[in-house]
Amino acid sequence: MSPHEAAAESLEQEPPGAQAGVAAHAHEDEMPRIRLTRRQVFAFGLFIFSGVAFLYFVLPKLAGVGTTVHRIERGDSWWIAVGVVLEIASFAGYVVLFRAVFVRGGGRIGFRESYQITMAGLAATRLFAAAGAGGVALTAWALRRSGMAPRLVACRMVAFIVLLYVVYAGSLLLDGIGLGIGLFPGGGSFAITFVPAIVAAILFGIAAAMAVLPDDLERRLERWASGSGRLTHFIARSVTAPALAASGVRTAVGLIRSRDPGVLGALAWWGFDISVLWAMFHAFGSPPPFTVIWMSYFVGMLGNLLPLPGGLGGVEGGMIGSFAAFGVDLDLAVLAVLSYRAISFWLPTLPGAVAYLQLRRTVARWRDEQLDPQASAALGGAAEPAGAH
Repeated sequence: MSPHEAAAESLEQEPPGAQAGVAAHAHEDEMPRIRLTRRQVFAFGLFIFSGVAFLYFVLPKLAGVGTTVHRIERGDSWWIAVGVVLEIASFAGYVVLFRAVFVRGGGRIGFRESYQITMAGLAATRLFAAAGAGGVALTAWALRRSGMAPRLVACRMVAFIVLLYVVYAGSLLLDGIGLGIGLFPGGGSFAITFVPAIVAAILFGIAAAMAVLPDDLERRLERWASGSGRLTHFIARSVTAPALAASGVRTAVGLIRSRDPGVLGALAWWGFDISVLWAMFHAFGSPPPFTVIWMSYFVGMLGNLLPLPGGLGGVEGGMIGSFAAFGVDLDLAVLAVLSYRAISFWLPTLPGAVAYLQLRRTVARWRDEQLDPQASAALGGAAEPAGAH
């Protein structure tokens, strides 16, 4: 084991007695629920209906395309089928990455449970706003109920997100510079090439700053908690988040350095999803250079930060606007983007809802096993040992 991997392992170690409280934490954790009144449900449904109606009926007419639904029917069905297959491959990459980060050694989470957690999380991400916070909460809840200690869940959730979004930031940086200096075909103005690259460079700088925080930062400041003043307690609590973030970043770096093939799931998640958009351009005409599709895809994904269910409307607008900035035919861009979103947004919804119901039954079974000492003993490695990484 390299010194770096040893450091990453030590960062995931639980404090004394943490594992002893896993069952108690699991029993106390309730499934993330969204309490909705009838008025909220009606408003949510009305927003989805209005958004879909605008995107697929009003926006195309404003762009001079006609009704998108009718134009989609005249698209190349073979390329549309290819897009569906590519999206399924993207979901598979997400499951592979999940297992590489969270499923190491023995435990309750097999392939079936991995599918349930990831698909339910993806459905929550698609349907609710806040940049996928619903999916993160659901995933963290399921992991805790499987017997994984909360601190370990937090560390690995950070590592999972870092591995996903290092591909995002790396793409903006590489493609933005390549397009800006003319190395890649497609051209583009400073605002659509170098600005995203600068943002990506800043994100990498923040991640690097977290990675160099001292390994024992939290332990160094724990002595502040022994004081009685409000300031000391505030400092002790406030350092927990950056310490966990730093440990998650280092865990992600450790996984990359270990050459775990499961890390390639992050590339598969993004790469196959981008390829769906590429396939939709083929379905309705001649696609622009792939580097333009690559950049416009990631620029459009910033729409997920808007407080809209699944970024509905924001992602489409961002992608179409980006393609327009690169000089892509507007009619073709509208058809390709809306067809892509019809696949990527709605395809996981039904299986995700089914996976959510399956996950509830799986968690109920885990709870029964935790309450049954004989079942827990038979599982042996259900709860990961302290220091697992």
